[in-house]
Amino acid sequence: MTDRSTWQSRAARAALSCLGFLWCASTAVAAEAWRADTLDALHAFMRDATGSDGYLGGVTLIMHDGRIVDVGTYGYEDLAHKRPMRRDAIFRIYSMTKTVTSVAVMMLVEEGKVSLDTPLADLLPGFDHPQVMAGGTAATPLLRPASRKLTLHDLLTHTSGYPAGLAGEGEAVKVMERIDPHAAGDLTGFAQRMSRVPLAADPGTRFGYDGASLELVARVVEVVSKRPFATFLQERIFGPLGMQDTGFRVPTGHRDRVVDITRMADNGHLVIADGPSAAHPGEPLNRYMSGAGGLYSTADDYGRFAQMLLDGGRYGDHVLLGRKTVELMMRNHLGMLDPPVTQFSAGEGFGIGGYVVIDPARRGQLGSVGQYGWAGAASTTYTIDPQEHLVAILMLQHLPRDDGRKDLPRLARPFYDLVYHALP
Repeated sequence: MTDRSTWQSRAARAALSCLGFLWCASTAVAAEAWRADTLDALHAFMRDATGSDGYLGGVTLIMHDGRIVDVGTYGYEDLAHKRPMRRDAIFRIYSMTKTVTSVAVMMLVEEGKVSLDTPLADLLPGFDHPQVMAGGTAATPLLRPASRKLTLHDLLTHTSGYPAGLAGEGEAVKVMERIDPHAAGDLTGFAQRMSRVPLAADPGTRFGYDGASLELVARVVEVVSKRPFATFLQERIFGPLGMQDTGFRVPTGHRDRVVDITRMADNGHLVIADGPSAAHPGEPLNRYMSGAGGLYSTADDYGRFAQMLLDGGRYGDHVLLGRKTVELMMRNHLGMLDPPVTQFSAGEGFGIGGYVVIDPARRGQLGSVGQYGWAGAASTTYTIDPQEHLVAILMLQHLPRDDGRKDLPRLARPFYDLVYHALP
């Protein structure tokens, strides 16, 4: 930056892009094959988006054919604009945690310790007789037995039936809020509270995106593996992938790299968001080790994770998952629904751990059938495109408003369009 991004010559960028990545070979060749004019357009877009009236700053990372072809840092890490954004800046990735949790349980599936069809009741106490809220109010709910027990597949694909804020689920949401599983101090307590939460629909009958299902999956990982969830992730995923800056808490010595998290105030100015992690960057995002949204990470760390999935579960000499398991994760699992799509897009289904594009045209943006990815609540997002051998990551740190009032524009859609425009 001369202005507020840091860019080197293509040759220098190619050399830097291999630092810390086992799969890097000759990045310069890959970078030169990309369209310089459209990459320049992407850089200009990100500089504008992190200008004086925009986001604090961000990091972008694009990988193609196993090589980093473009990486950019823009703007600042702090609201005071004293720390220019660095490549190793640490972000709260929130729901991008769900893909990590999904990989963890699929490791146990591969080991034969559980299956996708395993009833939750076989793994956690209190789930033997699920109930569906069929009417009434939160104070006096009318309950009926669910059509069947919950399975791991239901939880992983958000078809469990737990309240998700869909139309007609208002009273069921209130019941869940009264039980307040998120106030639990650990995953054991979370599961105990969830065992008292009635479903809003029968399992397998609708897609309803919720966080509780993946918290239960995280507890399953603890029970089956016989170790704390954070320990399992460190030993089985973060360690082998070299994800040194990913975890539920940022060590004190690295907290100066945590990006401020903002929201838009009513007066139209950015302010620090609410919560302990906003006031004290690096502190845990939840009281328990949240498999739905508790991780901090960096663009490079998550790039390793995404590239592992793109490479069929392999990273260097490490095999985290089998190729067919990863293929299964990236298939649409909503075929039992009509239409087989999520609540968010008529062009997207859902696999295990992320969306699956089934119709780019209906989705309304550039991409490929079979493209896979997800986003976090604070404006982080990633995509994996097996057809194009592509990974693209955008890291920002802003909580969008959901009340229709003035806010920063969402960047994911134009970011990905610019990435696809630049493909060789």
